[in-house]
Amino acid sequence: MEAGEILVRKGLLTPQQLQLARRHQTEGKRLDQAAVGMGLVSEEDALRALGEELGIEYIDLSEATIDPSILKNFPVKFIYRESLFPIREENGRLLVATSDPFNLYPLDELATATGKTVVPVLASQAEIAKLIKTYLGVGGETIEELMAQGEEEESAVELLDEIETDGSELSKLAQEPSVVRLVNEILLEAIDLRASDVHLESQPSGLKIRYRIDGVLHPQPVPPEINRFHAAIISRLKIMARLNIAERRLPQDGRIQLRVAGREVDVRVSVIPMIHGEGIVLRLLDKGAMEFDLRKLGMEQDVYEKFRELIQLPHGILLVTGPTGSGKTTTLYSALLEIRDESIKIITTEDPVEYQLEGINQIQVHPKIGLTFAHSLRSILRHDPDVILVGEIRDLETAENAIQASLTGHLVFSTLHTNDAAGAYTRLVDMGVEPFLVSSTVEAVMAQRLVRTLCPECKEPYRPRPEELPKDFPREILEQGVTLYRAVGCRACRHVGYRGRVGIFELLVTSERIRELAHDRASSWVIRQTAIEEGMITLRQDAWRKVLSGRTTIEEIERVTRAEEH
Repeated sequence: MEAGEILVRKGLLTPQQLQLARRHQTEGKRLDQAAVGMGLVSEEDALRALGEELGIEYIDLSEATIDPSILKNFPVKFIYRESLFPIREENGRLLVATSDPFNLYPLDELATATGKTVVPVLASQAEIAKLIKTYLGVGGETIEELMAQGEEEESAVELLDEIETDGSELSKLAQEPSVVRLVNEILLEAIDLRASDVHLESQPSGLKIRYRIDGVLHPQPVPPEINRFHAAIISRLKIMARLNIAERRLPQDGRIQLRVAGREVDVRVSVIPMIHGEGIVLRLLDKGAMEFDLRKLGMEQDVYEKFRELIQLPHGILLVTGPTGSGKTTTLYSALLEIRDESIKIITTEDPVEYQLEGINQIQVHPKIGLTFAHSLRSILRHDPDVILVGEIRDLETAENAIQASLTGHLVFSTLHTNDAAGAYTRLVDMGVEPFLVSSTVEAVMAQRLVRTLCPECKEPYRPRPEELPKDFPREILEQGVTLYRAVGCRACRHVGYRGRVGIFELLVTSERIRELAHDRASSWVIRQTAIEEGMITLRQDAWRKVLSGRTTIEEIERVTRAEEH
């Protein structure tokens, strides 16, 4: 009996839906798959129904116990070509997952190859693919083909720049269809997992791949055979980034522009020679996935309202501070889009321009040809702006130009690398800026960090014991018997327990008292204590607010911030 008729008989499809699915059925696709693709029925329900009819059990692979030792002697071609995955052995019978209950020929072939009784069980296609990636690593299928020199296949990754090669042997190997697909798979998997960086590291044991997801590095399983193609993978990435593939002794930087599933992705490439070969880090900027909205950054209502007032000031300097990767650029872009209007001219000078914003004039600095932040800032002032964003204040010249711009009636946004908000005043003075200029122009400093947010699907409520809490946790709240949440891990978050990130913020507004202290070269500690007395919520206090609202965990706050001395 055909799949569609079984689904109608089981009440999962109406005859009309069956006709509709038939019309959308493409060659080589089963009717139940067409119905699943159209959203008429879930894959699990369809497979359960087909399994009942054909006498094959359906199992949820995310709950199943897998015995990885079977993989050692399992013919890999069945995994990749037929999407079969061995689960475990019971009484001499080999349990094998398949998503196609109608194609049992490969199972007979497998029984012959292994000499075992093969018992099929049904499982979803996506779950089988996930198992293959988990146990055999990203790109395993392509490696199988590389070993067998398989045929070319269309790729979902499209390069937006033309590639130039030098015709050398290595560049020919790097252009092999399978090597191209292998590199594309590494990139696709990273984008799929929302990774911000891909680390390809040359270790004594071979190539190691790690993805940074929500600020934390996660090792990616790869098949050991990938080491044979180590040089080809590195050369392919260098060719894509228009770097010199013959140069292996000096660091190189480049960029790749891709289109993946209709979205533009900008990849910054950094290659550094290490003792076991070159290490590559790819910074992925997924333009389609970015959203710059001040409301959604995680500011509590009081901080949001105050910051919104500040970004509408007519002149002065607003600084955002924090380490690399703490979301400073996102905060500043969101602020610019909040105030963007036809009546004001906004110009930015950045290194590099990470995202292109509509209605905002952006300059890419080029220090090699003398276009530095300081030099571009002098030119910007002749361009009649109202609001200026300087990517980063790195030196005295840039600082003085930013101050000059604010004194001539412009609102200036910029970033600094300091640990807290109070440190920004002393950092500028240390650079050589006159204290009276710092105190009269800096209107406010926002320090920030990013913490991972709990996965909404699996977070678990619990009542903490007092001894489990850090010393500076707000005790008075505890006495009221507060419920906190902890990370568990499930399929939706890939068993990490967290999904996505949210900002924690410390907003120090320059009051008259703070201006006096900055003018008198007071230490950052004195400025910080004064700000706290005047009501500033510190990073750590803001972090506890995120814990109490169930968005993150104590462990995550401990990882990202330091305990405060009382």
